[in-house]
Amino acid sequence: MFLSPAGKQTIRAFVNVRLYSKAFLKEKEYVGFATLPNQVHRKSVKKGFDFTLMVAGESGLGKSTLVNSLFLTDLHKDRKLLNAEERISQTVEITKHTVDIEEKGVKLKLTIVDTPGFGDAVNNTECWRPVTDYINLQFEQYFRDESGLNRKNIQDNRVHCCLYFIPPFGHGLRPVDIEFMKALQDKVNVVPLIAKADCLTPTEIKKLKERLREEIDKYGIKIYQFPDCDSDEDEEFKQQDKELKESTPFAVIGSNTVVEARGQRVRGRLYPWGIVEVENPSHCDFVKLRTMLIRTHMHDLKDITSDGHYENYRAQCIQTMTSKMNADKRVESPIPILPLSTPDVETEKLIKMKDEEIVNNAQQQVLHNQDADVN
Repeated sequence: MFLSPAGKQTIRAFVNVRLYSKAFLKEKEYVGFATLPNQVHRKSVKKGFDFTLMVAGESGLGKSTLVNSLFLTDLHKDRKLLNAEERISQTVEITKHTVDIEEKGVKLKLTIVDTPGFGDAVNNTECWRPVTDYINLQFEQYFRDESGLNRKNIQDNRVHCCLYFIPPFGHGLRPVDIEFMKALQDKVNVVPLIAKADCLTPTEIKKLKERLREEIDKYGIKIYQFPDCDSDEDEEFKQQDKELKESTPFAVIGSNTVVEARGQRVRGRLYPWGIVEVENPSHCDFVKLRTMLIRTHMHDLKDITSDGHYENYRAQCIQTMTSKMNADKRVESPIPILPLSTPDVETEKLIKMKDEEIVNNAQQQVLHNQDADVN
């Protein structure tokens, strides 16, 4: 089909008009609230994030090493190792380390709460008490700041997760393990770990995990539960979530030493019989723990802390204050209210006589006025 230059120009103009009309209609229908996630993302990145992680367990289970391996930092540069006599006399105390980490422009204020002295004494009765007191203190401080006049810059120091290290040498949970996790289950997200998993064979790890899961159910211990995946999640994420759930409690190994394995430099431990790689999924669950704790469920841990554990604490505080107000029925007033005195018999007689006198005077005044009108 042959078109003249004028015809081609006409068709070109018609197409441009149609394209412009479609673009105009599309722009007209576009409100703009679809950019809200981007706005929230920019604001969150600018503000930064905070996360408080507590580690608990006996000395020598590799708590500090694991934390340094997770976040690629050194939080205990000046730590002093205690001898056996000093550990026996040491009581459970709380130490806090804070470090600012930045990755790809995202800032994270990480706070690590350590519990040195836990489980090291001969008598460990209520050794969990300082830990619960510390968690309640953070709740109380946040409640005070939230109820104050200035609520713009509230520091969130609430404990979002507690990694509890279980020794690999026993045959399950010890009484101190059960007592500790039951004491903290309603205050913080408890994630049990099997420490120093390189001391066990794969078969022993599998049996120990099954034993721990059975005992956790038997004693009614509430540990952190992974949320169910949404139906619209992709299959890869669902599979990853399934593997994380099946791997609990995580059997972990920590190391800050770089060794050479298969021609590559990796973080691991060198033994006479071979090399244990920390980030090898076939050797331990370190990668799964890091994935859960940092990459997939960190925000969920914070949400459960805020919407679950803290809200329960807040409700108890308000209920306690309300009960105290109801118990005290006296209403204190800045102006003292004097009680009304009850008149005696003589006073009542005088009042009655005065009332009769007023009535008689009024009647006489009326008669006097009527006589004046007649005259």
